[in-house]
Amino acid sequence: MLYHLLVPLAEYYIAFNLFRYQTFRAAGAVVTALLLAWYYGPAIIRRLRILKLGQVVREVGPKTHLGKAGTPTMGGVIIVFCTVVATLLWARWDVPYTWAALAVLVWMGALGFLDDYLKIVHRSSEGLRGRYKVLGQLVAGVALGTVLVLFPFSPDVPPTWTQVPFVKSLHVEFHPLAYIGFVTLVVVASSNAVNLTDGLDGLASGLSTIAAATFAVFAYLMGRVDSSDYLDLFYLPGAGELAIFCVALAGGCVGFLWYNAHPAQMFMGDVGSLALGAALGTVALMTGQWLLLPIIAIIPVATMLSVILQVAYFRLTGGQRLFRMTPLHHHFELGGWSETQVVQRFWLMGILAAMLGVALALLR
Repeated sequence: MLYHLLVPLAEYYIAFNLFRYQTFRAAGAVVTALLLAWYYGPAIIRRLRILKLGQVVREVGPKTHLGKAGTPTMGGVIIVFCTVVATLLWARWDVPYTWAALAVLVWMGALGFLDDYLKIVHRSSEGLRGRYKVLGQLVAGVALGTVLVLFPFSPDVPPTWTQVPFVKSLHVEFHPLAYIGFVTLVVVASSNAVNLTDGLDGLASGLSTIAAATFAVFAYLMGRVDSSDYLDLFYLPGAGELAIFCVALAGGCVGFLWYNAHPAQMFMGDVGSLALGAALGTVALMTGQWLLLPIIAIIPVATMLSVILQVAYFRLTGGQRLFRMTPLHHHFELGGWSETQVVQRFWLMGILAAMLGVALALLR
């Protein structure tokens, strides 16, 4: 919004030229999201406590987590709210990338909000029935895939293309119908992966910050003619505005992390985790860098795989377990790591994975 309001005034006041630059507006977006989260955080925590919107802890989880019961949840509304406000304030409104990312973020946040609300009302860890939750995720995925196929954001690069890491001038191409199905798969898988990762104080928010910042780099480079040509990346006009969305998302996560760090004053709930995962998957798809998503988001992917493997192994062996407990972070907790050790070490692995992902994309 500020771009459209203030850039025309540059003719009279040269200082308004700053709002032409995506780097300046990206810095403004991350600071705005961060300050909003810090400012509204205490008030939201108090409101959640007054409404008694506390976390329902699963009895089958680690016994050390039983003390977290009653901690205010649904704090992910801070992340969604701050990201939306900062993006609308600092990004251009005539670029479809940010609108698509915001639409998925808000839709999945609303789905997670409903799930959290039902958990609290029924005092159960189940919440929204699984088939209805998956249906909501499928709707988001199909809608995104259909929009990308029918209304390509780039005139030169079809949305069904993706670049192969570490290989120059090689890309993979989908049939449009297959691409819609693949987009749906990525949105569903990424949202569930972050949702499963949200089990320790600060884990999901910290890892999401790392992933969002990494994809902000890709979006910025691919939105510039010079850098995309030099690095042999797809040139996607307007993708730089998507970088503003990514840093706003990262800023919202860092602001939320202030209150979510151990011992957490509030949890993000599904309203935050489903929205974060789907948003990251959406950005990876729109930049054509979805092959790097499993690397950059290696911890959420490994967490989701641990649950799948545990269930499969349990059924095949008639009751034996592959891990001490899943999701994966509980396996290490029961192995003797403290909660902060698990979170900090997973953060380090996330940073290393992000660096590897950038290297694979840029070294050709």
